[in-house]
Amino acid sequence: MARAMWDSSVGKKTVMAVSGLIMLLYLIVHMIGNLKIYFGAAEYNHYAHWLRTVGEPFMHYEWTLWLVRIVLVVAVVAHATAAYQLSRRDIKARPVKYVHKKTRSSYATRTMRWGGIILGLFIVWHLLDLTTGTVHSGGFQAGHPYQNVVDTFSTWYGNVIYIVAMLALGLHIRHGFWSAAQTLGAGGRTRERALKAVANVLALLLTAGFIAVPVGVMTGVVS
Repeated sequence: MARAMWDSSVGKKTVMAVSGLIMLLYLIVHMIGNLKIYFGAAEYNHYAHWLRTVGEPFMHYEWTLWLVRIVLVVAVVAHATAAYQLSRRDIKARPVKYVHKKTRSSYATRTMRWGGIILGLFIVWHLLDLTTGTVHSGGFQAGHPYQNVVDTFSTWYGNVIYIVAMLALGLHIRHGFWSAAQTLGAGGRTRERALKAVANVLALLLTAGFIAVPVGVMTGVVS
């Protein structure tokens, strides 16, 4: 039954919807945590340490954090795989492009695929920059996330990469949330306007919330 569901287009869309909502929930929590940087280095570093001790003593050090990471990796892989397979299936269904593009489709809808690729590449860069420190610009300091964030956003390319990715994220959420609601049966004529409003608000708040961090560093509010 699971294989039959996965092989169907409806099943893949459902996987995309559920995995997308999991990632959306994480993004909301992650954004709120990121904004703690405005309360200073001690507050931000303490929050980062707390993430590694959640659940103690029942959970060992970093176990909860790794559990969250595993869930996110599964969600990202499932989301990307389903999106790719649906895209290939759509191309095979109509190998000849439409003569006239659908004018009613939004900019976010038309850029979902490229947005997904941009976000995928950004995730890799973001991990190498602020988690492993592999591509970090200012001498990565393990256990000092505040200074690492300031270092990253003290470079022009760090700001450009992050802001472009967050704009792509906003467009992705704007269309993705509404699409997920439709797939999971929460849509309808009476709720369509409300769902689109919620999607717009979520996209705006998350984009602004994430971009507020590099803006704070660039303006000297965070230093």
